[in-house]
Amino acid sequence: MRKIKDIRPLKFEDGYLFVINQLKLPKELEWLKLQSLEDYEKAIKDMVVRGAPLIGIVGAYGFVQGIKDGISEVEVYERLRKTRPTAVNLFWALDRMLNFYRKYKEEKDILEKLLKEAQRIELEDYHANKMIGGYGEVLIPNKANVLTHCNTGALATAGWGTALGIIRSAWENDKDITVFVDETRPYLQGSRLTAWELLQEGIPHYIITDSSAGFLISKGKVDVIVVGADRITLNGDTANKIGTYTLSVLAKHHNIPFYVAAPTSTFDLTTKSGEDIPIEERDQKEVKNCHCCQVAPEESKALNYSFDVTPAENITAIITEKGLIERPNEEKIKKFFGRK
Repeated sequence: MRKIKDIRPLKFEDGYLFVINQLKLPKELEWLKLQSLEDYEKAIKDMVVRGAPLIGIVGAYGFVQGIKDGISEVEVYERLRKTRPTAVNLFWALDRMLNFYRKYKEEKDILEKLLKEAQRIELEDYHANKMIGGYGEVLIPNKANVLTHCNTGALATAGWGTALGIIRSAWENDKDITVFVDETRPYLQGSRLTAWELLQEGIPHYIITDSSAGFLISKGKVDVIVVGADRITLNGDTANKIGTYTLSVLAKHHNIPFYVAAPTSTFDLTTKSGEDIPIEERDQKEVKNCHCCQVAPEESKALNYSFDVTPAENITAIITEKGLIERPNEEKIKKFFGRK
């Protein structure tokens, strides 16, 4: 087996959470110290930290910080919920922290207990990612060309990753794979972050423009597509980084596997279908500028949707830490979660 680096995007030291500033990668590896609830809000809103699982984890630590700062649990909860609207892991983690706090709030060591709960959420995510990697890597053929979108690796989670975690696990198990990395405009999470992670592991890869994917697929250069998810609804529709839906249509047309990798905390069983998912629309300046370089006329308007929705019918399987849901639909998802 190949040796894999254990990249972690956050660490709790001396009473504070430190996170990698993902806006500075790949040029600089900078750790930011989050010292107040405002710091947590800004880190999530400004995409210093991003990726559905990591947002949830940082949100959990932010809840601890807010209570430590003497802010009411309701205000802490609401302020952190408003930071990003689409990734359900944030709401899942905050609900868990709020319920935990209300259960033990009268105890003297409540802050210590809250911190341990946040740390538990982080640890659970890391182990879930390793399980996702184990279930998913068997689906990756040896010598496969794998296409992925955005960043779904260690930097998007507690460590290891979801979709990129599967790629990491396949490489660890001596599979000779090549990865095509969509650059993922406008924030370039693919070219900046995924490529950086692949370099750390020595995994062969090529960065491609988002619009190159269809051409590569049509030429038979792609064997499998693996992506992550920010929210999965009851019927199996999946919200993920903008551009994912396009890849799913291409995969379906060209008859290649299209896998979605996500922990069970990404499922939103209270939302019936993708039509009901709130889609975040960010500042148009992100489209018209590329890392401080203006790439469009100032007078032009731009649309900047952060996510799109892939219908369940386009998905070969959803890979979770508890196993696979092949050709997902409402009946299969209910059965998977033990619901009638």
